[in-house]
Amino acid sequence: MTARLLDEFKPDIQSLTLVPGTGGVFEVSVNGTKIFSKLQTGKFPEPDDIVKAIRAKL
Repeated sequence: MTARLLDEFKPDIQSLTLVPGTGGVFEVSVNGTKIFSKLQTGKFPEPDDIVKAIRAKL
């Protein structure tokens, strides 16, 4: 997932932070706004879904 995001958004990314979690937590935020939560959806995202959500926030 990280490699895909870097491939898609390298010119736009000023920082990328990966925070290890426990208990099945997987969340993605853009500029402080959560765009995906595995805890809320109950599923792991497809990379295309995250790319689309990020594009919508940029």
